[in-house]
Amino acid sequence: MSGQPDLRLPVGRPAHYAPPVAKNDPVDLEFSVDRASPVPLYFQLAQQLEAAIERGRLSPGSLLGNEIELAGRLGLSRPTVRQAIQSLVDKGLLVRRRGIGTQVVHSQVRRPLELSSLYDDLEAAGQRPATQVLHYETEAAGPEVAAALAVPEGGDVRRVERLRLTHGEPMAYLCNHLPSDLLPGDTRAELESTGLYRLMRGAGITLHSARQSVGARVATAEEAKLLGEEAGAPLLTMERTTFDDTGRPVEYASHLYRASRYAFEFQLLVRS
Repeated sequence: MSGQPDLRLPVGRPAHYAPPVAKNDPVDLEFSVDRASPVPLYFQLAQQLEAAIERGRLSPGSLLGNEIELAGRLGLSRPTVRQAIQSLVDKGLLVRRRGIGTQVVHSQVRRPLELSSLYDDLEAAGQRPATQVLHYETEAAGPEVAAALAVPEGGDVRRVERLRLTHGEPMAYLCNHLPSDLLPGDTRAELESTGLYRLMRGAGITLHSARQSVGARVATAEEAKLLGEEAGAPLLTMERTTFDDTGRPVEYASHLYRASRYAFEFQLLVRS
């Protein structure tokens, strides 16, 4: 199949193979299995395929062929390949398409729990972020927004609603309220091509700290349609109030993320 990654793997113990790059392949793919290892072969294969997807070596839309072709190319049994593929299908990374074969869908974004921009994190991970600005206007601050931004209730704030995409696929709905004087002028066009925090830094704002909470709930019909999910699908929620180096609140955010595409990661330390 023209343009597909060549995943042939010679039989050996351990086996190492770096296949030649097809004309449309961005980088070399290297897989290895150790037949002497206690780790099941299907799990070794699944881990390496997942790593290739996460690192962008197997981009969305890449075709892996059917199980028989994969087993032949990899020098593994068909049940082993089937089990490896099924584990990634269950994770939402691969999909089986009749008459086409196994295809890469997407990778799940794992974002650290730290004060960073989703746009910057996606760009650093090679996810090719894009943004659609859905709503951009000045409005009167309600009680919750006024309290978060330390502005009078009914005072002017700017509300920005965006849809964040990767590889052309919706990932997150972002609603941000900002002090009306934070970013002078109309920044709608800039927000279509870059992240909010990058704009803030460019305006001389030093982001210092944030208060954040993470939760989960099911998608409404409207949210599901916007994010390309089924109504009732799980969504991750995030609320954040961000402060600059003077202690001024500069952002109140309320975000929704597709749980099938997104996960928060954090490190736990043992208290002595």
